[in-house]
Amino acid sequence: MTEREIILDVLMEILEKKQFSHLVIRAALEKYAYLPVQKRRFIKRCCEGTIEQLICIDYILSQFSKTPVKKMKPLIRTILRMSVYQILFMDSVPERAACNEAVSLTKKRGFSGLSGFVNGVLRTLSRKKDAIVYPDRTAKPEAYLSIRYSMPRWIVSMWLLEYGEETTEKMLAGLLSVRPVTIRMRESLTTTQKEKLLTYMTEEDIIWEQDEQLSYAYALQNVDHIAGIPGFAEGQFVLQDIGSMYVVEMAGLQPGDFVIDVCSAPGGKALHAADKLGGNGSVLARDLTDYKVSLIRENMDRCRVSGMTAQVWDATVRDESLIEKADVLLADLPCSGLGVIGRKGDIKYRVSQEDIVTIAALQRQILTAVWPYVKKGGTLMYSTCTITAAENEKNRDWILNNLPFTLEAEKTMLPGVDKSDGFYMAKFVRNT
Repeated sequence: MTEREIILDVLMEILEKKQFSHLVIRAALEKYAYLPVQKRRFIKRCCEGTIEQLICIDYILSQFSKTPVKKMKPLIRTILRMSVYQILFMDSVPERAACNEAVSLTKKRGFSGLSGFVNGVLRTLSRKKDAIVYPDRTAKPEAYLSIRYSMPRWIVSMWLLEYGEETTEKMLAGLLSVRPVTIRMRESLTTTQKEKLLTYMTEEDIIWEQDEQLSYAYALQNVDHIAGIPGFAEGQFVLQDIGSMYVVEMAGLQPGDFVIDVCSAPGGKALHAADKLGGNGSVLARDLTDYKVSLIRENMDRCRVSGMTAQVWDATVRDESLIEKADVLLADLPCSGLGVIGRKGDIKYRVSQEDIVTIAALQRQILTAVWPYVKKGGTLMYSTCTITAAENEKNRDWILNNLPFTLEAEKTMLPGVDKSDGFYMAKFVRNT
């Protein structure tokens, strides 16, 4: 099977069958791990890029196709979308090759009668790409930003109100930039083990950069199969977002602490907390389903972590046995995920304005159930991987107005502004 056939199959699963992009792409890269690294990187970039740029791609297709995108046959629509991405956004792909391969793929999948249509649309686009007309930025700033950065218009409008035009554009651009894979090297690693790991990555053309503030955090580029890096199976490092690491740092764990992570899967912060405690203390990691808890346990086993337990529990249901038991409560709650669109490009097509309201209410429902777990004088860490006021600052104010806590610190991380995805975290101390 050729790379473009794999890309087509992956995109059909995501765009037409509405499967989660990060899961489908990861499964494909694992399935075809035997392919040369350059081919896997091409597959990954073309799949992720087509999803990221979908609004812009469909806008452009509408200028070169008499058939509306929504009325095209799903397979033809997908072939055109992935081909437009290659022509407009991948300098390494010759335009002629993109057109020829699209025609070949159309015929191979049983649509020979439409190969002329595909060929005509793509070759016309290739010739006239400099004449593409975009919305006027001055007259229609929301429409321009939506198309230019391929972001649903309602999200652009919301961010313009909350952050202003300059910051919004930086965020939009940041979400389309190449997102590095971030890992946390275990604090138990020796200097020799770290050097060996970094040497391997350098030899494999993996670009790595140590974080300026968190010495154990590394941003990696040119990685398509993280599990293939020596040391992963042995738990020498953990795949973890930089914002997630900052949450644990801000919590200020002390030896002997009992930490509860109420929405933990896949367990990154809980594992980090356990490493911080180094066996002097304990961590209880919970999540809603057997599957989610299995992800936590899988990481626990791989990392051979001590002092940590994983359980299935619905966070909206108060556990009376935990009242005033936690020194630190980690509440990284379900959210819209708009801060990690750069890693999961289909999020922006799944979430609606109504969802934001519903999710914010769920967050408050969970907080109402779990806040009593915190000891007097203990810490509540509230965090999300989104960048909406409804789920962040407004819930911060709700906590201060309705629960017995004082705000000690907070941090917002914005894509395109900070070297991270979008995160919000707030540290509260329970009043004594």
